[in-house]
Amino acid sequence: MIDRTLQPPVCEPEDFVMQCPECRLLPNGIPLNILNIGDNEVVRVDVLMKGGRWHQRLPLQALFTNRMLREGTRSYTSAQIAESLDYYGAWLELSSAAEHGFLTLYSLNKYLPQTLAVLAGMVREPVFPEKELRTIVDNNVQQFKVNLSKVDFLAHRGLAEAIFGEHHPCGRIVREKDYACITREVLREFYDDYYHSGNCALYVSGRVTGDCVERIEALFGREPFGACRKPVERKDFIPFPMEEKRVFIEHSDALQSAVKMGMALPDRTHPDYHKLRVLVTLLGGYFGSRLMSNIREEKGYTYGISASLVSYPGVSSLIISTETANEYVEPLIHEVYHEIDRLREEPVSDEELAMVRNYMLGDLCRSYESAFTLADAWIFLHTSGLPSTFFEDTLRAIKTITAEDIRCLAGEYLCKENLKEVVSGKKMP
Repeated sequence: MIDRTLQPPVCEPEDFVMQCPECRLLPNGIPLNILNIGDNEVVRVDVLMKGGRWHQRLPLQALFTNRMLREGTRSYTSAQIAESLDYYGAWLELSSAAEHGFLTLYSLNKYLPQTLAVLAGMVREPVFPEKELRTIVDNNVQQFKVNLSKVDFLAHRGLAEAIFGEHHPCGRIVREKDYACITREVLREFYDDYYHSGNCALYVSGRVTGDCVERIEALFGREPFGACRKPVERKDFIPFPMEEKRVFIEHSDALQSAVKMGMALPDRTHPDYHKLRVLVTLLGGYFGSRLMSNIREEKGYTYGISASLVSYPGVSSLIISTETANEYVEPLIHEVYHEIDRLREEPVSDEELAMVRNYMLGDLCRSYESAFTLADAWIFLHTSGLPSTFFEDTLRAIKTITAEDIRCLAGEYLCKENLKEVVSGKKMP
């Protein structure tokens, strides 16, 4: 019998080996990456197009171009697309990021011929119908107005602008008037420039059979498609933070204030990045973190506070986020700086470092254990331009980081003078 009064031993992973995708070059030059894993008769197809916020001429252009792909093609109306995917039990996700647009299809193997035909039509022959576009834009405007009533949304926008500046894609916040500039012609322009076979990559994961590969090649890989053939040039943007350290955004009806603090940090290619993730996790990246233990559990200023390292091309940002009663805003910010001072001046205990290490190792293992999460991992490396050793480097940094490393990193990067403070809520008397 198992003695359940005794904690089982903690086993750290010795190494981190992920199955590599098999890469094929289709006749029209599109790379097809295959991850044949699992016995369930389900498959996922990811279409990656290099073109996102970093490349758009107008705000929202990349987002709405991607969003409108499912609203009608030469062969299917928006209703037919929705009905067909629903009938065959498929699921479709569309998203747009900094440098890429994504279309992700989950389908049962036996219905892949039908669902893949719908996906191919969306990629190759969208029509951007005017009626559907106006409906979607109007709905988004209404949601935007609702979001403007939320202090968390206002503080998030304010912090992005404070950290990056208005000329950086991350700091160029959307205004209501920007929605009026979204037309069929604007979306068609972006689509013609970036959605073509010379700018495309494919991933297929799950129970990948020879028939799956053949059908993908037949629909995506035989002939070049799209109006453009020129490769996308990399665009680099430099953050220019605002001079003000504190930004206040008034919301007179707010019951609580949103508090966000942040600064720019090195990007994912920097040698210190992996250990910086450990530092940020220790500060506020899990339930037992310094910020949660102090500000939530001991002081009771908030229900939850977090710190995260958010990465973009060429830069990362430290984001500290919470909501609190108006009277606790100043003492809460004071405690954040107190915890930063502790990390800069006092070595982390072996017990706390072991807890953070175990949490991050467990999270790393859980994140890449299935066909689809492995596909996410390789797509992340692909779109970020990172080496295949990135996850091994992450594992090594978590296992080898020391208390002195953390103290030195905090001293170098957690510069309180650079930390922007954004508060959105009711103005205190």
